[in-house]
Amino acid sequence: MRLSRIAKRALALMAATAVAGCAQTGGIDAPRQAAAPKSASVPTAQRPNVLLILVDDLKPTLRSFGDRTAISPNIDRLVARGTRFEHAYANQAVCAPSRINLMTSRRSTSTGIYNFGQNLRDYMPDAVTLPQAFMRAGYQAESMGKVYHVGHGTQGDDASWSAPPIKDYVIEYVDPANAGKSTREEALFNEIPVPADQDIFKYASTLTRGAAWESPDVADDAYADGRTANRAAKRLAELKSSASPFFLAVGFARPHLPFSVPKRYWDLYDPAKLPMPKFEQLPEGAPVFAGKVGGEIIAYEPVPEKVAGKDYPEALKRKLIHGYYAGVSYVDAQIGKVLDALEREGLADNTIVVLWGDHGFHLGDHGIWTKHTNFEQAVHLPLIFAGPGTGRPGSAPGQIAETVDVYPTLVKLAGITLPARTQPIDGADLTPVLHDPAKRVRPYAYHAFNRPGRIGQAIRTERYRLVRWTQEASGARAYELYDMQADPGETRNMADALPKVRAELEAYLDAQPKPVPVALKAQRAAQGRN
Repeated sequence: MRLSRIAKRALALMAATAVAGCAQTGGIDAPRQAAAPKSASVPTAQRPNVLLILVDDLKPTLRSFGDRTAISPNIDRLVARGTRFEHAYANQAVCAPSRINLMTSRRSTSTGIYNFGQNLRDYMPDAVTLPQAFMRAGYQAESMGKVYHVGHGTQGDDASWSAPPIKDYVIEYVDPANAGKSTREEALFNEIPVPADQDIFKYASTLTRGAAWESPDVADDAYADGRTANRAAKRLAELKSSASPFFLAVGFARPHLPFSVPKRYWDLYDPAKLPMPKFEQLPEGAPVFAGKVGGEIIAYEPVPEKVAGKDYPEALKRKLIHGYYAGVSYVDAQIGKVLDALEREGLADNTIVVLWGDHGFHLGDHGIWTKHTNFEQAVHLPLIFAGPGTGRPGSAPGQIAETVDVYPTLVKLAGITLPARTQPIDGADLTPVLHDPAKRVRPYAYHAFNRPGRIGQAIRTERYRLVRWTQEASGARAYELYDMQADPGETRNMADALPKVRAELEAYLDAQPKPVPVALKAQRAAQGRN
């Protein structure tokens, strides 16, 4: 295969800047020496604090990221004093694996953690998570709200924290018409009792569906995100007098379904002016398994269970989109309370703030709702760094970023040194880009999604997305290639029409470690292992 001059230069850049851990074969073997960011160790008392804000299902539906519909003044003011990565991508568009990607700087294809019910310590028993790295450097590491995904057979990781994490609801109803029922998603999130002798998924399937939305006229803290914001503000006031620096992770549930949001946030939007999906079928020439029918969305009423997403009634589509935007504005207000507390307590100048969405969210594009695909709307997320060392306020470098990059970047910014033995690190340190937005540390983002018996590995460059689907049993391959400049809605698969581009991008995939098989979970179960 002959590569263009551009591709050769890009591969050279990749080789020069990749962290050594990326070159390891992926898997669950014993820890190896990681090529951790080379930071001169800073005395503990002089190190910055870290506030890590995680937002469930938040794609860049933010005014500061170019969405003219969104009302997000608090995240926008964080952007104004920090650096936003407009081209940041989840390594996998599933809540539980994505959060493990963040906490370990390991991609799903490196660990085999592709789905729910796969716990971090079962696959990487000796991993040093991001908060653990800070704990070992003398930080007080604490967690509140949804940080790790707890539910769907997946556990959190108490070893990551200096104190027990404070969890609150993800699925919550306060409207009397909806509250008090035992619903499928409440069971899956461990928010109602589940019989110990029953499979959680089978038991949940016997329960009723919950409401997809509600809009009662209640206070913000009637729901979990409001309570989490209050807890975080209170804890910041306490931590300011601590002798050690802190690493505080604050996780918010909205705009994850259900769209249970106080009325005033719904009232911010005129339903008639909301952006509606323009292209509601699979891309021309795309394999059927690239898409999705049903899934998470049909766990909620009144979504029809046996109707394709493109065929939902227009009023239902508009209501779901309205609920998502209301959820964005609600969570924005809660984040504002935390940022206000940071400033009020005099901590803003010495606290690195990172805001990260765990993946994107389909709002009817391609006829798909929620996430769990390799398309742009499922993997595109907001990533913001603000505070000491994070670059010129308001900058937006063109560098493409991945979730796994957050770990090595925070380690470098804080001036801490990783332990000598830890898991290989798949992420790249973005601090050179923070200091000079014109610099590039890697010419692409890598992400993946699996279907039964198949792994779809993807490369996203500034212009293109290539997805290579490999059937694990036979090795047969199928390709998707989209020109994101000419066709940002991904309406036509160009894999056959642009063979040279496909070959150039496939070279990046060939340079990655071989993916851990999708079948690993089933293989472990057959051996009596989790």
